[in-house]
Amino acid sequence: MKRVAVKIAYLGEEFAGSQIQPGLRTVEGDVLADLKKISELDDDTINLKCASRTDRGVNALGNTIVFNTTFGDNAELLKALNAISKGVFYRSIADVSDGFNPRHANERVYMYILPSAGMNADLVKQCASLFEGEHDLMRFCKTDERPTVTNMRSIKVNDVGGAFVLEFRSEFFLWNQIRRTVAAISAVGYGNWGLDDVKRALKGDDITFGIARPDALALMDVIYNDVEFTPTDTYAQRANEERFKVMIKQAFFYSL
Repeated sequence: MKRVAVKIAYLGEEFAGSQIQPGLRTVEGDVLADLKKISELDDDTINLKCASRTDRGVNALGNTIVFNTTFGDNAELLKALNAISKGVFYRSIADVSDGFNPRHANERVYMYILPSAGMNADLVKQCASLFEGEHDLMRFCKTDERPTVTNMRSIKVNDVGGAFVLEFRSEFFLWNQIRRTVAAISAVGYGNWGLDDVKRALKGDDITFGIARPDALALMDVIYNDVEFTPTDTYAQRANEERFKVMIKQAFFYSL
């Protein structure tokens, strides 16, 4: 028996979030079912833990899970998981200690894709920069009794083919923090609110900018400085099939 950490990817539209919820399809629920199919271990012995919670509709390319396994060969473990998985891609793996806590990461990286048509690029970038550094984000998160002061290490804004691609980096993020931050950036970019309004909200004024859609948000990576993951390509055939399906849909909608 050993403990491993695995980077996983999934489309949020297929799940009611990452955390297990009775009666609903979730990422953790699918992962646990996959693990039980390839082993004779029970839930307690597997002891599945996840690095970051993602809400319904939010995607991930590099969330991290840890669990116990009797597989000696890591490559064979990922091969077995990818062979039976219906919605989760098991991308890379590393051996970790029994005390490894996936929530104690050095950095998390998220990406948000925001349509840029009709928006002022300079205002978008100026607004994004307001959130960098340490702030009390009580007006930009869904409170869950945790402290709301956090340090945003960086927000990069790239204008790519009709969309702004926003990259967020921080040690941790609050519940709904990015989607509420993006809603404020979007409101300023469209001219519906001003930079001063965002500044006042950051100082605690009761201003709400709404919340951005979940499916444009993706958890790109959870970074651990002292853990080296070994990648796999055992999901390549599945990925190629999904890419082809996307091409078919694109051809259809661009022809309308």
